[in-house]
This record gives sequence, C-alpha cells and structure tokens, in this order.
Amino acid sequence: MHVLARTDYAVQAMLSLTARHPDLVKAATLAADQDIPLSFLQGILLDLKRAGLVHSQRGVDGGYHLARDAAEITVGDVVRAAGGALTTVRGLPTATTTYHGAATGLRDVWVAVEAAIEGVIDHKTLAELTALQHIEN
Repeated sequence: MHVLARTDYAVQAMLSLTARHPDLVKAATLAADQDIPLSFLQGILLDLKRAGLVHSQRGVDGGYHLARDAAEITVGDVVRAAGGALTTVRGLPTATTTYHGAATGLRDVWVAVEAAIEGVIDHKTLAELTALQHIEN
C-alpha cells in the first residue's frame, strides 16, 4: 500500500482533532500541530467534512471538530475520505483487474492484499490511536 501525503495528513489532522475533542480547532492550529501545509490541509478538511467525519463552524470563534465519537471513526474511514481506493493496480481499482493465462490467479493476490489492509485500518479507531499516544507519554 502506498500512503499518499494527503492520506497521511488526513489521519494526522483527525488524530489532532481527537486529542482536542470536544473543542473547536482552527485549521491553522491543526496545520501547526502536525506540520502540514495549511493550504493543503484546507482541501483535506473539506473532503473530511463531505465524508461526514468533521463538522465546521464559521466565524472568529469557529473551527473544526469531530462529527462522531472517535471510537466510531476508523483509520479506514479517514483513508477513504482522503484518498478513495485503498489499493489500485496500474491506477485502477483492484477488483476490476483482469489477467490472462499464467497470470490469471494474480487478481486474487491483489484482492487478498486489499482485504488484509482493510482488516487493519477498518478495525483501528481514532480513539484507540489517541489512547496509545497517552500510554507512550
């Protein structure tokens, strides 16, 4: 799995929101917390909002906060909101790949790789990751 910067930044921003929950957090604060370019983060936050993972409030006292409890948001939710498909083969969704002859079974390998990734990221919540950070400190 190739993790794009956009995806990594999205998860980092969501973890910062989790750590500051239930406070509203300005995009500039999130960017500074995780060393993310603000202009890049603003696009990511829009995608997270469209996916129903964050809410925003406008105004001087505005900012962002989680739309659901952190125990209900998985890393997989964030990855999909930020980047779409978990795995691709030559730029196409894994499930649509086709092979012929001796390579016919290769599609099953790529589908299994995608399932293994889903098995990890769809079972790790933001709350769990934030709890791990508190244990390590």
